[in-house]
Amino acid sequence: MLFSLKERGQGMVEYALILVLVAIVVIAALTLMGPLVRNIFSTINASL
Repeated sequence: MLFSLKERGQGMVEYALILVLVAIVVIAALTLMGPLVRNIFSTINASL
């Protein structure tokens, strides 16, 4: 019974670390792909 609280806290920390890792990957991808996406939308907007 004493270990269940520690295990629950450990699980929450693991989920938080995974969430932070996913956020870092998304930010890096948006930083790298941002200018390309902006150019595509600018081209579409200009053609309309």
